[in-house]
Amino acid sequence: MINSSSGPGGVCRLLASLLYRLESHMDTSEDRTFLQDMLMGNTLHLLIKVYDRLQKYRAQRPAPLLDSTQGLAQDLAKELHGEVASPETTELLYLLSKPHVQALLSVHDMVSQKEFDPRLPPLPPLPDYIEKEEDSIKIVRLVKNQEPLGATIKRDESSGAIVVARVMRGGAADRSGLIHEGDKLKEVNGVPMEDKNPEEIIPILAKSEGAVTFKVIPGTKEEPDTADNKIFVRALFDYDPQADPAIPCKDAGLEFWKGDVLQIVSQEDDTWWQARRHSDANLRAGLIPSRQLQERRVTLQRPAVLFHPLRELKVFGEDVDYGAISGIHIAGLRKSFRLSRKESTSQRMRQKMDERHASIHLRIYQEVLPYRRKPEEPYRLVLLTGPNGVGVTELKRRLLLSDPEHFAVTVPYTTREQKKHEREGVEYHFVSKHSFVKDILNHKFLDYGEYKGNYYGMSLDSVRRAVAESKVCLLDVKPHVIAALYTSEFKPYVVFVKPPSIERLRLSRRKAKVLSSQNEQTPSKIFTEEDFQDMITSSQAMENKYGYLFEKLIINDDLATAFTELRDELTKIETEIHWIPNTWAHV
Repeated sequence: MINSSSGPGGVCRLLASLLYRLESHMDTSEDRTFLQDMLMGNTLHLLIKVYDRLQKYRAQRPAPLLDSTQGLAQDLAKELHGEVASPETTELLYLLSKPHVQALLSVHDMVSQKEFDPRLPPLPPLPDYIEKEEDSIKIVRLVKNQEPLGATIKRDESSGAIVVARVMRGGAADRSGLIHEGDKLKEVNGVPMEDKNPEEIIPILAKSEGAVTFKVIPGTKEEPDTADNKIFVRALFDYDPQADPAIPCKDAGLEFWKGDVLQIVSQEDDTWWQARRHSDANLRAGLIPSRQLQERRVTLQRPAVLFHPLRELKVFGEDVDYGAISGIHIAGLRKSFRLSRKESTSQRMRQKMDERHASIHLRIYQEVLPYRRKPEEPYRLVLLTGPNGVGVTELKRRLLLSDPEHFAVTVPYTTREQKKHEREGVEYHFVSKHSFVKDILNHKFLDYGEYKGNYYGMSLDSVRRAVAESKVCLLDVKPHVIAALYTSEFKPYVVFVKPPSIERLRLSRRKAKVLSSQNEQTPSKIFTEEDFQDMITSSQAMENKYGYLFEKLIINDDLATAFTELRDELTKIETEIHWIPNTWAHV
């Protein structure tokens, strides 16, 4: 026992004198250096100062003001929740919810009440004999509740030892700072691990409750950089770890759905990344397939014919849409223009090359960043797409009628003769065939088609003019057009309108009629069973091929409900923070 009456200064002088006297008995300079570092190091001197300070207060017998700070913190949190939110109350609630603060309050209450829970077994003694190859043994005790420990294990191929394969960021093991990747696991609650397989150990850990004691040999792997990772991705597929036979630990997996935004917190493992859902209250990360792993899976499981070919229509007038039955004509409300069978060979070759490139480059995760539109910026272009007859044009028409001062549409081009009641630049831009063909060759049209010897098309310039009006430009397009507009210039928000089940289609559209020809003024064509089947098939084909571009999916079972959902969603992206591809960020 150190005599505290000598004070820290006296102890330091004593250590210096001891070092001086022992120098003559040391054989090498390494021994002298080691002893000097140990006896004169800052850590030892700080411990002596702490010991001296504790001895001073020991005689005063200080008593805690409260013996239940946890209850006080809970009462304070309830009262703050009832107050008007402010930055100060939000910050205080956040601090009170931190695990470290809660653990500190718990320890304070245990010490103040002198309740050290004698029911828990004492730490096991260190072994009398340690094998030569083992430099040190570390005894780690963690208190396990309903939350998993947040670590996975594996058998080392070279040594055969059970080692910690990974520590999940934000989990119990990670927060403790006591278990690290590469540590060798010797015992769990006194049960030796040498003769057990990882599959046998996982149930032991899962069934353990309360204090779990580990005996580990620290690994030599360097600690990973724990800096806050700001990589966010939008998932482009659904994932259920319970259904994944390849995941190292199903309980360590993170379930997510297509469209979820995930924060990637570790990419050290090429096969399994660690991630958490954005805005999730649970800070513990989970395992997800890496981009490389999922791409290999999709490639191996891909059928010979991935996408169902869309049924080609013979004439432009058959490209009709459910809901366009009111007889109201609005300038610019035209369906996208499907290429006629007279399209050039070069166009067909280019389309096949684009489809082949799209099938090679698989979409797994899309890296995104938060975005809020600034007042001086143009509105995001809104693209509505879906199979024929699903109601895309009618949704666009209702949006335009709901607020003509806020929404705008493009004016298409045509080579047909101008009628008496039509105005240039309102219903159409009327141009000559020579001029139209020239613009086709110069790739100025996003989409075009031919009907009864006349061309109809939508140009890129017309989209730019509509966006420049400081309005929300609405376009209903075929999915293949989206790629040309998927740029930082337009920042398109893509809405896919999907049909309900075929049973619901039969009920909701059994009496509906559509225009069977572009020139007819009254609906004359009733939906057939073939139309319903084609709508379902086309919808699935579009979603399979272009689903990575869709930010919002609306099922049009009821037109009024679908319109309300669409309008509310567009209001959100105009006013709230949302996510866009990081490639759209301004450099």
